[in-house]
Amino acid sequence: MSYVITCGDEGVQINEGQRLGVVGAGFRLENFSLIVKALKKLLGDDIRIAANEENAWIKEKLDLSTWEQANASSQQYLEALADKEGLLYAGILPFADPQDLNHGIKGHMVRPPKIHIATKIALTLAGGEQTFHLGQNIISAEWVHLVDPKIAKQLLEDQINFYQKLAGDTKLELVLVEEGELGEEIAAKNRAALEKIGFGG
Repeated sequence: MSYVITCGDEGVQINEGQRLGVVGAGFRLENFSLIVKALKKLLGDDIRIAANEENAWIKEKLDLSTWEQANASSQQYLEALADKEGLLYAGILPFADPQDLNHGIKGHMVRPPKIHIATKIALTLAGGEQTFHLGQNIISAEWVHLVDPKIAKQLLEDQINFYQKLAGDTKLELVLVEEGELGEEIAAKNRAALEKIGFGG
């Protein structure tokens, strides 16, 4: 199975590949390297990373004024991030029919452009997104049991707070997705680690 780190934006749909959600695909997310290191320990070194159109995190971090600028920048910066972290850069997911990207990944953006409609944040514990749902942002938490609890808490809070800000007055529900090919034992370790840092659900 091909794992791909993408933004957790609810509009990202991976048709071929297994999605691991990280806000902004990890761009300028403090301690992202620790997530990558832990995921490689669990999944092996052969992990992809993909950009997406309308990446609000990257637009904000670079203080850009248009989505065109953000789309161009996300490709440039995520390709550089892939080189830095030893990931395979797959390309960018567009607002279009599903696109074949590099390294066996296929996908696209399916939410309405310029509109966020998620009502939940799903933390995946055992192998990434299992069922695409336009109503939820995705955050990979497969790595949580392998990272210092204080750092794990900060990494999760940074992502959750950003998605909540995008949602405005809609209070996002936090849910756990415990299914996945990594199995019940890894899910249980992550669930226990999450409970210790206040994300028990």
